[in-house]
Amino acid sequence: MAKGEETRQFIIEKAAPIFNTKGIAATSMSDIMEATRLSKGSMYVHFENKDVLACAAVEHNMKLLTDGLQRVLSGHKTAEEQLLAYIDFFSDPNHPPVVGGCPLLNFGMEADDTNPIVKEKVNRAIKQGQKLLTGIIEKGIANKEFRADWSPSDFATVLFAMLEGGHLMSRMSGNNDRMEVIGNSLKKMIEENRV
Repeated sequence: MAKGEETRQFIIEKAAPIFNTKGIAATSMSDIMEATRLSKGSMYVHFENKDVLACAAVEHNMKLLTDGLQRVLSGHKTAEEQLLAYIDFFSDPNHPPVVGGCPLLNFGMEADDTNPIVKEKVNRAIKQGQKLLTGIIEKGIANKEFRADWSPSDFATVLFAMLEGGHLMSRMSGNNDRMEVIGNSLKKMIEENRV
């Protein structure tokens, strides 16, 4: 990696948790300069403005989330084990796998009316998440783990929405009680659809 690319990546890695914690609008270039200990001139050599850096930070945060999830899922063979691992991966919103919380929820809520580029990135990530879940369930149906009449795409939507909603509720209350209820409900649904 060339020196310029190393510096660019360093800036993204330092900026990503700040944007995910404070939000795009509330994060200033001064915040990033303080975290990186780089001058304003150095920052603007690599990023023409805050919006360009924010987009790179959004992608970085979502990649951290996806990579962590993939590592966990790869340790499980059956579709049922993977679905349960997926739920468990998101079971503690107050100690999330990405600093600042779920980047899909954080950036999605902020960007829905203000930043069409970030909104599209989040929407694409949501679709990829649902595609992953649908594929796991389809694999489970093909392997005779789950009932053939179980709708993979419907459950993928329910699972995804319930976990995101639980994440919001848990972060607001400061405890995971509601996420435990949601996780248990989702696991019961999975059990009810086993062959």
